[in-house]
Amino acid sequence: MAACLPAWQHPFLNVFRHFKVDEWKRSAKEGDVATVTDKTLKCTVYRVRGSVSAGNYIQLPKTSTQSLGLTGRYLYVLFRPLPPKHFVIHLDVSTEDSQVIRVSLSNLFKEFKSTVTWLQFPFICEAGTSKKDLAGVPPTGARWTCLQLDLHDILLVYLNRRYGHLKGVRLCANLLVRSLYTSDLCFDPAVTATEARRAKLPVTPMPREMAFPVSKGESWHDRYIHIRFPSYSSKALSKPVQKSCVPPEAGLSALCSTAGFPGHVPRLLSHLATFSKPTQDSVSPVVQMLGPTASCRIPSAPRPLPEVSLFCEHSEISSVGGPSGQSQEPSAWEQATDKHATGSSIHVSAHELAVVPVAPEDVALHEPPCRKQSGQEAALGKNRFQQRSFLPDPILRLKGVIGFGGHSTKWALWTKDGAAVVYPCHAVIVVLNIESREQRFFLGHTEKVSALALDGSSSLLASAQARPPSMLRLWDFQTGGCLSLFRSPVHTICSLSFSDSGALLCGTGKDRHGRTVVVAWGTDQVGRGGKAVVLAKVHTDVDIQGFEVAFFDETRMVSCGQGSVRLWRLRHGGLRSCPVDLGEYHALEFTDLAFGQDQDGCTLYVCGRSGHILEVDYQRMAVRHARRLLPMQTPSGPLPQKQTFSSGPGIAISSLSVSQTMCAVGSEDGYLRLWPLDFSSVLLEAEHEGPISSVRVSPDGLRVLSTTSSGHLGFLDVLSREYHVLVRSHTAPVLALATKCSQEQLATVSQDHTVRVWDLVTLQQLYDFTSPEEAPCTIAFHPTQPTFFCGFSGGAVRSFSLEATEVLVEHRCHRGAVIGLAASPDGSLLFSSCSQGTLAQYHCAAARCRLLRVAANVVCQDAHPSPNALAVSRDSYLLAFVGPSKYTVTIMDTASLDKLLQVDVSALGLASSRLDSAVAVCFGPAPPSHLLVSMSSNVVVVLDATSGRTVRELSSVHPAACPSLALSGDGRFLLTAADRAIKVWDYLTRASPGCQMYIGHSEPVQAVAFTPNQQQLLSVGDAIFLWDILVSPERSPPGSIQGSPGGPPTCEAGPGARQPEDTVSGADGLPRRQVPVPSQTAPPWLGACVGPPEGGDGTFCVSDDERPSEESHGPKGLRQASASAVLLKEADGATDGAWGAAVDSWGLGVPPHPCGQPNAQSTRRTRARPATYPDSYKPFTACCKASPLAKSVSFPPASGEWLRLKAVVGYSGNGRANVVWRPDTGFFAYACGCLVVVEDLHSGAQQHWLGHPEEISTLALSHDAQVLASASGRSSTASHCQICIWDVSGGSCRQLVSHHDTAVRALAFSPDDGLLVTLGDYGDCTLALWSMSSCELLSSTRLPEPVHGVAFNPWHTGELACVGQGAVTLWLLQRHGADISLQAHRERIPEEVGVGELTSLCYGAAPLLYCGSSTGQVCVWDTHASRCFLAWEADDGEIGVLLCSGAQLVSGSSTRRLRLWAVGAVPELRRKGSGARSSSVFMERELTLDGAIVGAVFHDSTDMGVVGTAAGTLWYVSWAEGTSTRLVSGHSSKVNEVVFSPSESYCATCGDDGSVRVWSLVSMELVIQFQVLNQSCLCLAWSPPSCGRPDQQQVVAGYSDGTLRVFSISRTSMDLKMRPCAAALTAIAFSADGQTILSGDKDGLVAVSRPCTGMTLRVLSDHRGAPISAIQTTSKEYGDFGVEGTDLWLAVSGDQRVSVWASDWLRDRCELVDWLSFPAPALMESPGCPPPSLAAFCPWDGALLVCAGLGVHRDVVFYSLRQKQVVEKIPLPFFAVSLSLSPGARLVAVGFAEHVLRLVDCASGATQDFAGHVDSVQLCRFTPSARLLFTAAHNEILVWEVTRCCRRGRKRPLWGQARLWVTGGGPRQGPPPPPRPAAPRPARLRTTP
Repeated sequence: MAACLPAWQHPFLNVFRHFKVDEWKRSAKEGDVATVTDKTLKCTVYRVRGSVSAGNYIQLPKTSTQSLGLTGRYLYVLFRPLPPKHFVIHLDVSTEDSQVIRVSLSNLFKEFKSTVTWLQFPFICEAGTSKKDLAGVPPTGARWTCLQLDLHDILLVYLNRRYGHLKGVRLCANLLVRSLYTSDLCFDPAVTATEARRAKLPVTPMPREMAFPVSKGESWHDRYIHIRFPSYSSKALSKPVQKSCVPPEAGLSALCSTAGFPGHVPRLLSHLATFSKPTQDSVSPVVQMLGPTASCRIPSAPRPLPEVSLFCEHSEISSVGGPSGQSQEPSAWEQATDKHATGSSIHVSAHELAVVPVAPEDVALHEPPCRKQSGQEAALGKNRFQQRSFLPDPILRLKGVIGFGGHSTKWALWTKDGAAVVYPCHAVIVVLNIESREQRFFLGHTEKVSALALDGSSSLLASAQARPPSMLRLWDFQTGGCLSLFRSPVHTICSLSFSDSGALLCGTGKDRHGRTVVVAWGTDQVGRGGKAVVLAKVHTDVDIQGFEVAFFDETRMVSCGQGSVRLWRLRHGGLRSCPVDLGEYHALEFTDLAFGQDQDGCTLYVCGRSGHILEVDYQRMAVRHARRLLPMQTPSGPLPQKQTFSSGPGIAISSLSVSQTMCAVGSEDGYLRLWPLDFSSVLLEAEHEGPISSVRVSPDGLRVLSTTSSGHLGFLDVLSREYHVLVRSHTAPVLALATKCSQEQLATVSQDHTVRVWDLVTLQQLYDFTSPEEAPCTIAFHPTQPTFFCGFSGGAVRSFSLEATEVLVEHRCHRGAVIGLAASPDGSLLFSSCSQGTLAQYHCAAARCRLLRVAANVVCQDAHPSPNALAVSRDSYLLAFVGPSKYTVTIMDTASLDKLLQVDVSALGLASSRLDSAVAVCFGPAPPSHLLVSMSSNVVVVLDATSGRTVRELSSVHPAACPSLALSGDGRFLLTAADRAIKVWDYLTRASPGCQMYIGHSEPVQAVAFTPNQQQLLSVGDAIFLWDILVSPERSPPGSIQGSPGGPPTCEAGPGARQPEDTVSGADGLPRRQVPVPSQTAPPWLGACVGPPEGGDGTFCVSDDERPSEESHGPKGLRQASASAVLLKEADGATDGAWGAAVDSWGLGVPPHPCGQPNAQSTRRTRARPATYPDSYKPFTACCKASPLAKSVSFPPASGEWLRLKAVVGYSGNGRANVVWRPDTGFFAYACGCLVVVEDLHSGAQQHWLGHPEEISTLALSHDAQVLASASGRSSTASHCQICIWDVSGGSCRQLVSHHDTAVRALAFSPDDGLLVTLGDYGDCTLALWSMSSCELLSSTRLPEPVHGVAFNPWHTGELACVGQGAVTLWLLQRHGADISLQAHRERIPEEVGVGELTSLCYGAAPLLYCGSSTGQVCVWDTHASRCFLAWEADDGEIGVLLCSGAQLVSGSSTRRLRLWAVGAVPELRRKGSGARSSSVFMERELTLDGAIVGAVFHDSTDMGVVGTAAGTLWYVSWAEGTSTRLVSGHSSKVNEVVFSPSESYCATCGDDGSVRVWSLVSMELVIQFQVLNQSCLCLAWSPPSCGRPDQQQVVAGYSDGTLRVFSISRTSMDLKMRPCAAALTAIAFSADGQTILSGDKDGLVAVSRPCTGMTLRVLSDHRGAPISAIQTTSKEYGDFGVEGTDLWLAVSGDQRVSVWASDWLRDRCELVDWLSFPAPALMESPGCPPPSLAAFCPWDGALLVCAGLGVHRDVVFYSLRQKQVVEKIPLPFFAVSLSLSPGARLVAVGFAEHVLRLVDCASGATQDFAGHVDSVQLCRFTPSARLLFTAAHNEILVWEVTRCCRRGRKRPLWGQARLWVTGGGPRQGPPPPPRPAAPRPARLRTTP
């Protein structure tokens, strides 16, 4: 299938309109084809009729040699059959390998037929008649039908082919057709957009153009039919069901059954139905289709199957209940899941199923809440072919399971021969051979097994699972195949019992109302292909705890329970019972029963919880004997003696079992006792570690099986009197695991407060440690010593000795639960982290580890205990973890704990309004040093641990976040786990890595790991699973790189593993488009102190010894952390963070700063506090910085500048409130990068205020519009972020102030403009107050947590408000002379409001304060009463903007919605207090923009305003007209190229957002935009003037998937798409005549293509191995430079090589002119990021080549192609990252990574530097006329006007400098050759002295 839908086909395409069917030029018609007006649709439709369908048709395209080229997944055919004739629809579909498949649908066909090139589907319109030949004829009242065909799944399911595109369509008589549509979206035709938005339905409504008209009050389904094919969601694929086309009131009636359809015949069935909910698109009105992969047949008799995995070949899993809710037998599920039931694993191929499989009875209950998936999406997965499977398939096989029980520990059975034991382990049934200890498994249950039963011959096994409604499975015990799967009429099954012959199965349980139910099934036909049949079912009021079918008569049963023992009989289809007369024992609680056979007949033994054992005469139904088990103790000890039966308190008996000679009794005191049948004395007894839950005597009577409630399973050998433990298990979920490298040992910790060590060979428990007080959380083995470490919930870290089985040492440096524990592979260091954010380092090389350092607040405090919380690299040098917040990943040096790297991973998903966060980390094998990070967005990001850059990315790893992952030692397999599934990934395959998914756990998988020998893997959760890896470690796997099997390659990511710059800018426009980005924060200082500070949050270090640690070197090393916390007591007495010192009636008093200076202690606290990232899109985050700002650069005076900034294209969408507008004065300003752009909205003229070194975060305009305040982030050269105070009238900066450490989130002026309040971001948490008269700091207040907004009260100058996490804070300004103090009053959000975090605020009419929340609610506060009295749900996402004026409120949210609310009634509601309701507040208008709303400003009347979005767009909004007009727009991600039209009328840009934008050079307004989804456009070229007429101008663009696209400017369409290279295209150019395209890719290949033919002529591989960074073409004289051809072109690669070629493409000639190789720079400012290689032809001398970034020096080099030598060098201060030469003057523009642009006059040697770029100047381009210069930094484009008029003089070459001499095609360093006086140098290179 196509990777993405072309832009001209998105979101849908009207095929008839696009191909102009009415003109019949691109389509054909034959026979009786006419246009008529349909009364139902009230529009013109096409009528095709005729007696012969083949002679009357509409065909698209006109001829069969043409192709429609439609790549949409879904084809929508809007048609109506014409009764009483037949119709035919033919579709020609092309696969990805260009195979044409014809798909035909007709009511003429009687059955499904298929060949390799043809699929024929019957379309049955059941008319309700008995005539067989008219079954497919449409009825008289045939209705309009929306036929939705999933072309992708049709080819996939029926031919196993991949869909490419739709080639042609033929619509044959007899039918009416409105149109055809294609789309990649699955529309619901019955739901309108208004209904979906109002009801918040998770469906995609049908576009208005495609929709059928529905009158008011009518139902869509009453008038039309919707057929979705294939559809797997409406019923289980067990049998085809036809629906009758009868009036809706007749309901649904099945007209055929399985017997009516011999074989498995797929059919399209149309039907009508009545629905209460019109949104049930895929359940109710959708037509099913059954094909060969979902056949309906009776299960055949079992046969031996090969030992393979249980593989879900077809995952068409749907709800068993139909629309009516009645249950159906899921026989399709049987075929899907039980075809290979003898395997030892449950394997689901990832390309077949992308979700965790659930039982068929639970599908309807597990529907995701976000949207209702269609059947084929749920079954096949949304991206079925995004991951390829890899071999062998399956790659895992379940080898062993450690565990017993789960739902109940009473079920353990002997086989008939007594050689094996059958028992459940959660969802797995295990058969354990007691001699060899080998296990085999019965797999298929998806919930815990609640009951087991085995027939007398051990041929039939029955099992039930616990989750209601209970499902039963019948197994062939010998082969392991599942013979039958059916739903029990009992809600929950408690026990099962087989008759001895296996023909009868009885079960007991509870119904939905808690009543006891007994059911009898006939199972005699199951083994012969039949099904289990319910023979009888009865409800009873008696309690049943034990139930058994009599071995001597399978029609008789017996039960026992509370106060009852009853005998049952199955007779005449009914179950009847009668009680046994218990006499005085009628009140006892009986727990178990057993039959015994003696000389007198059959005796029934019943035991009770009181200790009684009753012998019941079965024939007389009376108690024969009664005995009681009593405890006896010696006077000196509590040990029990031999037991007798007498009066007194008895021992509770839980189970008994009887043989011919003895009775085994299990009691709750933990003893198994064997008695003779006369119960005279105890024969044997065995003490257990817990209460016994069941006992079973083996068939030979020589062994007694016992189980305990503590998870033990074993047996007592009667002859040897020895007890053998078979299984031990945890009794609660397993939390973590660790493996011993030197030995085959496994350690696990569980919620049952135990730590257990297991032998991986025998699967037996070796050690058991119990901690009753605190639960163990994490565990780690020492790599070399026989010790392991365990972290506990109380904060303790203990070291255990396996030899001494004792605790060696205990450390309590943590104040919270230990969530992470990791030991370095070399065994020298141990690390632990806790839930309070503390990281501890230990020295563990000795037997007793000692504490070295403790660092506070460095680890994420939101994390849960996880084996992947801490990760140590395999070379023991690096430590990685998530922290200090969940949005950052930190890498430290393991020895010193110095912070080496901190990566911000908080990028937002394209369709999410939540910040992405890290979940788990894992190091890969080294080299290379890779760090795998599991994200909350279900993505695994692979980072370079050195630079922090993204190496690759695995998307859609699991439906939920992956908390555990592991990489094999050789880097071949990646193991991930989420929910109840684990996946194995082919990690070495970079492009679309394959994966296999395995299920079997009944609870979420907590941890996964590879065994030390790397041949097995472990997964723990409900139990411990050991899996065999079915691949030899020596064999090279598919896709591996030969010669490097030790680790994964480090080359670029493929389509399935994209780089961050390939991220597409979505329509949501949320911030931080690149993930992840390494931060530039300084590493934390690690000091030393005697112990952990009480309440301190600083970083500290401790030592176990009293002497200073090794790092301190004496007393000077002992320093106290500089951070402390001050608590604020709130009004309710709660403590919430650090606010200040004094508390009064307002809550907090902040002392003034003398002389306007901030308090020093407050500043230090601010720096020491770690950054806690709030869960909000509101915070400002600066864009990625490639390198720091230049420290020493001199800029020219304003009067002598050679460049003048003319225009800026773009708007900073990641800023917040960074647009201001004053309608009365016309002042309009916004932020773009580090510039304040002041624009005239009428003329478009711009002014640019430059004063910030970094990106501007926010703006604020004073109320009189005379002062503008702007704030930016902190630069690398400053200690504080900068705030500029601008004079609006003069456009000058009045004052620069600074106080905040990181960034300023919000600015606000007081109503009188005398004060300015500034609010720091989440890393600063400071509120500062400034005087606008003196620009001095008046007050600074430390905040305990991030605050999202601040505003002055417009009605009270001395009051302002802040909103943050869970509270509103009102501040009161009090003046004391010249000093100002702040007093705060904090009000929590009422619990009934239910919002957790307030993100925006604005004042309304006095005294109202409106606050927006992160959950989409708006709360209204009464500031006088300090209470919240009203709240309503205003949006689905976070509200980031609120503006109020009069009776109207404007809200903007992260969901891209801008809404206008009428709040005129709110002041009246305030008087009602707590009784106020939001019904009087209603929404007046709504607009949806292109991104999250980040800033807005409106007129006082709120009828018009300007709104900024995160997509980088400014919109003019008019509420009166309901329109939005784009004012300013730009690229949302990095700009990669700028090209110009030959006439210089237009320019085109391309970027990582996949767009190609064409701008007018006069107005710099966007004219055309070509968008390609899911790809990055990396290079661009404009066709030269020789290419043709001006109206035939074209641009060619190269994309990250290796495709190039040619766009026509005049037709605004794509003319050509081809893929000359497999890798991403990085450079592209037209030939001089415009008839050839040269493209270079990431792998160093240069392809030569002809756009007129779409063919690639040749591929040059001379630069293979390094990406092509530039290609440039020019023309030359034929024969110049001694070679033929008129084209001269160059190619530059990233390995410092330049090649120059001459070519004549019409004659297919291409010859190398010159080849230059330069040495790479030895020292770099930024390791790992070499400067790009740049080269260009000199426009004023065609024989010169200008190069930069080549060689070891920072120079611009002029190389002569004629002299083969360097003729001139111009030194540069930094390495160049971009280069452009002016065509009109001898000017060279050079861009640097240090945010500086340099202009060099080559004639005079003078230079000038220019600022204004927020990031690396990655692009600079002169226009053809040399009047303008375009530069780009990240996503902003700056347009400069060139004012320098250089004289065309001559300059003397620098002969005295060292030169590069070219010999044999390669330059080298060396002395110059001897002078050659006879050859004068060219005059153009000479200057006079």
